[in-house]
Amino acid sequence: MDVCTLYSDFNCPFCYALHERLHELDVMDRIEWRGVQHAPHLPVPMVTWGGHLGVELKQEVEMVRRLAPELPITVPMGKPNTGLAIAAAARALQLDRSRGSMFVRALYRRFWCDGQDLSDREVLRKEALLRGFSAEQLVEARATPVDRLLKTWGDQWEEAEHQGVPLLQRQDGRLLVGLVSIETLNTFVAGM
Repeated sequence: MDVCTLYSDFNCPFCYALHERLHELDVMDRIEWRGVQHAPHLPVPMVTWGGHLGVELKQEVEMVRRLAPELPITVPMGKPNTGLAIAAAARALQLDRSRGSMFVRALYRRFWCDGQDLSDREVLRKEALLRGFSAEQLVEARATPVDRLLKTWGDQWEEAEHQGVPLLQRQDGRLLVGLVSIETLNTFVAGM
């Protein structure tokens, strides 16, 4: 079975929406999710965005609401540094692909529906427990093979023809960038 690679970041509303649409199309078993930080400079803990950053965040959410009106989404107070959340998600996927996939989806929702700070270890610990993992397995692990995996994901994302997120890449090299209609997405994944 052919698999598409999805490069995505939890703090991108378009990534959240595309991820939900892939679930809606029931193709996540053919998608390899790879978390990449498109904004690694963001602080821990998340800070409130005001001024032009706050306006930009509201505009992004409004655009998602227009492009994907079926999805619940709220305007969070800012955007979190997602390094810890991506590492936890990678560990979850390595331990158990099915529960790991649920963990990834839940983290998107914790941020884009509930406004929770994904750089907060306690938020990640709680979600890990809800998905049948221990905090030690996902959040408290120190240098692990996942660190090498995350570097590989980042390197491969940077080598793609486009470094934006979300980025869906088929095995034939074709790319789909950004949030597109369900019809366009369905056509793209049907070509896998």
